[in-house]
Amino acid sequence: MDRPLPRRFHVKSFGCQMNVYDGERMTELLTAEGMTPAAGADDADLVVLNTCHIREKAVDKVYSDIGRLRREDGSRPMVALAGCVAQAEGEEVVRRTRDVDIVVGPQAYHHLPGLVARAARGESAVDTDMPADSKFGALPARRRSGPSAFLTVQEGCDKFCTYCVVPYTRGAEISRPWAAIVDEAKALADAGAKEITLLGQNVNAWADEAGRGLHDLIEAIALIPGIARIRYTTSHPNDMSDGLIAAHRDIAKLMPFLHLPVQSGSDRVLKAMNRSHDTASYLRVIDRVRAARPDIALSGDFIVGFPGETEAEFAATLDIVDRADYAQAYSFKYSPRPGTPAATMADQIAPEVMDERLRRLQAAINARQMAFNEATVGRRTSVLLERKGKLPGQWIGKSPWLQSVHLIGGTIGDLVEVDIVAAGPNSLSGEACGTLPRA
Repeated sequence: MDRPLPRRFHVKSFGCQMNVYDGERMTELLTAEGMTPAAGADDADLVVLNTCHIREKAVDKVYSDIGRLRREDGSRPMVALAGCVAQAEGEEVVRRTRDVDIVVGPQAYHHLPGLVARAARGESAVDTDMPADSKFGALPARRRSGPSAFLTVQEGCDKFCTYCVVPYTRGAEISRPWAAIVDEAKALADAGAKEITLLGQNVNAWADEAGRGLHDLIEAIALIPGIARIRYTTSHPNDMSDGLIAAHRDIAKLMPFLHLPVQSGSDRVLKAMNRSHDTASYLRVIDRVRAARPDIALSGDFIVGFPGETEAEFAATLDIVDRADYAQAYSFKYSPRPGTPAATMADQIAPEVMDERLRRLQAAINARQMAFNEATVGRRTSVLLERKGKLPGQWIGKSPWLQSVHLIGGTIGDLVEVDIVAAGPNSLSGEACGTLPRA
């Protein structure tokens, strides 16, 4: 049965920064079609759930979120399931529930307006293709931005870690063309962005046919007027090239922060994960980065309870936390994903063992993070103000080391000089000294 085309929409993104970027692009795409962003799902005729498939409970959570979209009078908005859960589940979604009208994968969301029209006509609206032609060319130009913006430069993964669904939901590694990336960065700067974070599943694998690498791209973006800060994530240890390490020394606008996942401190576990690096090679990369940029802050990812992980192997993970001296890190319990090799491995670890190991790991990480934050007290540094705080006149911004900083005074988008006066486990307090000149 036909239904009116939606006029107001709401996009809700889960998971990684690339999903946030995709959500922003879907918002721009639907706005370009004449639709208006709604304040929330309750005010929307169309709700797009942009999903993540990394964790075991992701699918169940999605169906719970879908159920909550039904309103007291029994009505519901048009619902589009997008992202990696959509890619992994495909047609199964519409077989499982009648409350989803559109299913669109992360490589096909540029087709969203057409899918909305098909759903309004009562037709099937499922698109999980991974076309050879890039979706980016079909997206509208960037027109809106905050002080800090994401920019996807690379998608997909060829590493095939045994626990990971990304190669199956995002496809093979592809690098966006140089000119398209630089043009998008210029558009973001024109729209007010002062900080750009370059994104990719393996962002430091970005390369083009001219032989240029991510360091060359960073150098070009650093020349764009208005861009004061550049970051990139997520990196693979095997793709930390000499040029990229040197960029941390030579390009002042490249922030002193590196997210470099290791996943485990055990070489046997790393081999079982198909990580293609060992602890020694990982620590050598860190040593080289620190030699190039001594004040760099390091972040990592860890999985505890990978199949077969012994107590001694977990102790090796605690050891590498100490040796790498992270400023922050993310840690997760192993989550078996259907279709991945690790899901069928023997010696799956009991949930209570994973819980206990995760608590110990997070205690070690939190202690390192607190020590790093405390070491920042007394420094004068720059802070980019991004949003209002909870207190009157309070603003929250980011330090060069990706710490949240609270201070009184300023305006969103200001790059201010700040004295750090206090540190907590998750944020800093500062006193503004003045506004820095435009880049």
